[in-house]
Amino acid sequence: AKGSEVRIEYAQAAKYDYDLVVIGGGSGGLACSKEAAQLGQKVAVLDYVEPSAKGTKWGLGGTCVNVGCIPKKLMHQAALLGTAVKDAKKYGWQISGTVCHDWPTMAEAIQNHVRSLNWGHRVQLQDKKVKYLNIKGSLLDEHTVKGLTKAGKETVLTAKNIVIATGGRPKYPTNIPGAMEHGVTNVALECAGFLTGIGLDTTVMVRSIALRGFDQQMAGLVTDYMEAYGTKFAWKCVPKRVDKLSSGALQVTWTNTQTGAEQKDTYDSLLWAVGRAPETKALGLDKLGIQLNKETGKLIVGADESTSVPNIYAFGDISEGRPELTPTAIKAGKLLARRLAGQSTELMDYDNVATTVFTPLEYGCVGLSEEEAEKRHGKDGIEIYHAFYKPLEFTVAERDASQCYIKVVCERGGDQKILGLHFTGPNAGEVTQGFAMGFQCGATYSHLLQTVGIHPTCAEEVVKVSITKRSGLDATVTGC
Repeated sequence: AKGSEVRIEYAQAAKYDYDLVVIGGGSGGLACSKEAAQLGQKVAVLDYVEPSAKGTKWGLGGTCVNVGCIPKKLMHQAALLGTAVKDAKKYGWQISGTVCHDWPTMAEAIQNHVRSLNWGHRVQLQDKKVKYLNIKGSLLDEHTVKGLTKAGKETVLTAKNIVIATGGRPKYPTNIPGAMEHGVTNVALECAGFLTGIGLDTTVMVRSIALRGFDQQMAGLVTDYMEAYGTKFAWKCVPKRVDKLSSGALQVTWTNTQTGAEQKDTYDSLLWAVGRAPETKALGLDKLGIQLNKETGKLIVGADESTSVPNIYAFGDISEGRPELTPTAIKAGKLLARRLAGQSTELMDYDNVATTVFTPLEYGCVGLSEEEAEKRHGKDGIEIYHAFYKPLEFTVAERDASQCYIKVVCERGGDQKILGLHFTGPNAGEVTQGFAMGFQCGATYSHLLQTVGIHPTCAEEVVKVSITKRSGLDATVTGC
């Protein structure tokens, strides 16, 4: 019986060109395909970048590597260095002449780093024996993928399992005249922050709230800091049209939704940051009857990333209800590969995933926002410990620290399990990452108090929080 089982398995494998075909060569798709190949699966990955409205294309690696996290963080670093130069004078550095930023120098250096990452991904796929195809994939049935080259040449691949990891692309507000012709797309507050930081006059237009989905008290601190930093905000405003003037400048007309007044102003560049849409249109999902969320256009998936059609899986930004974050896609992709190769049954845990917003004042969080904790446990069911603190680096530099804040949201009863942790301040990502591990271990408020801080750091202020919001006492940290 054992021998016949093996024979059936081989027959199954020989029936298809591949054990696994992955559509999408971003963070998730690459992680999934490499993991599957290392587990002995025969794997192909398809990646094709449809040029943006402005004709921009990029290499292998997806959004994060090419036009997302990596270039964004490097530009954020450029802006932080500008602030550091200002601080340096207070610390005794004698900097003569005017300090100004040269965009082409930065852009070229970042592009070169991104190209090295593109190359690295191609080498890794070769090393791990993953077949890389620079073609646009779509589904013919639950075992067949059609690929189209740029020149229109067709390739058909068959696979035991198919994984969709095509991610998303930025949306344009197509209902606004001139939006597509005269604008490019970006990440809202992060881009506005580093553009301000390198000395550009930057305005953010917000129709309702900033950082939707995040804790709104923290979002307010982030935008308050940005306003003090020099970023302008046009709150509760909706753009109506964009016109290019004979001078080449862009005239934006908008309505203030609170007053109903129409206003206009001119700008050199216009960046839309109105959300992202899943890349599903060209996949041929409707033919197969794969279920989508009608509102978001994302694929409805189970806990094991399975779609409504057998043998077809989806994960990352393309799937409904998942955090749109590179590390979750990478981890989910690896775990899916292990399950499909029969090596594991472990599912991805999407709870308590930490993240950071790289605005001029960084904001890191893990777990629930105050609003969400209140919704789930009731106002009387949660206890919030908080503190306004001053980073030591800010003291000599005479920088305002009124938005540097820590909030720890706990269950009120029992061991006071920590439900959410929020931090605004320097190096927020580095601080939050460590505390995220505590969430995997069921961290409680008493665990926090038992932890000895590292002095003098911003992170130690997290383990020292003792004042509750409920008490109404001043939460400003005093002393060193």
